[in-house]
Amino acid sequence: MAQAVAVIVWVGVVAYAVLAGADFGSGTWDLLAGGADRGAAVRHRIDRSLGPVWEANHVWLVFVLVYLWTAFPSAFAAVATTVYVPLLLAALGIVFRGASFMFRRSSSTVASARWFGMLFAASSVLTPFFLGAAAGAVASGRVPLEGDGAPLASWVTPTSLLGGVLAVCTCAWLAAVFLHADAVRDGEHDLAAWFRVRALVAGAVVGVVGLLGEVVLRSDAATLVEGLHGRALPVVLLSAAAGVAALVLVARGRAEAARFAAGGAVAGIVVAWGVAQYPWLLVDELTVADGAAPTATLVGVLVAFALAALLVVPSLVWLLRLTDRGRLQDLRARDDSSAALLARAGRPSR
Repeated sequence: MAQAVAVIVWVGVVAYAVLAGADFGSGTWDLLAGGADRGAAVRHRIDRSLGPVWEANHVWLVFVLVYLWTAFPSAFAAVATTVYVPLLLAALGIVFRGASFMFRRSSSTVASARWFGMLFAASSVLTPFFLGAAAGAVASGRVPLEGDGAPLASWVTPTSLLGGVLAVCTCAWLAAVFLHADAVRDGEHDLAAWFRVRALVAGAVVGVVGLLGEVVLRSDAATLVEGLHGRALPVVLLSAAAGVAALVLVARGRAEAARFAAGGAVAGIVVAWGVAQYPWLLVDELTVADGAAPTATLVGVLVAFALAALLVVPSLVWLLRLTDRGRLQDLRARDDSSAALLARAGRPSR
């Protein structure tokens, strides 16, 4: 039963990595879009794509935190009391990112729109970095069960820095693939070409970072490397194959198929981490079986999940399908004057 709940929690992690990852990565391209004239169309595309779904994606983060807290309280406590610094910074980034995204769209002056745009882009980059750094601390075995790990030394490490950089690069790549598909769907050929180039470049960067990360993990996360080279190796290879397939599909203009391949590649990365780390919740500290809550609690968690799967998941899937088909449009983002103001947010101050 503990293993079943652990799998459910990890499904939430995978969903958050893919869906929120594409959200976060869009902020990277917002940041790199350029000034007012050059970046106007890119920022407008990002605003239209994120508008209907950005809030719903964070449902998965709430799901993971609540289930981890309930089903594996000792692991949750250890993580929360050791890597609270990057988790706090990530939480602040999520709040500032969401607030700035909304305030930018409703700003009445160019100066305020520019300020909120900068905050949105910066938060979109920093948030996945700190989440990746916290994950690196867990994966490298630097979160003690007692929860008395060093507040800085536990995550300012090679594995955590690798996790942060890889998270940012992966989110940027995923967002470029998704935005490329949105641009193709809406007939925005210039934007599709712009995002196609970024998707190919970002995908190559992710591959290089992943290969270099092998060297880092060998010397800094022995237990994880052993699992990646062992039981998780088939998943690693499948993830790599999906990533290569996504790049080939993007290059050939198969935008919709590339979206699914890219999502599968990112999901494979997260699944490979979980398989490699199993049976540890906290590497070299606490196993899934030892960290589980009492049976009655686990039964309650499974019942709650069954109800959520019946009531919530279909709504989320339908929302994503409507968005993917372009059926949901944000009227405010479509307003010409608002779009022009949004574009000018990227203009450097004089």
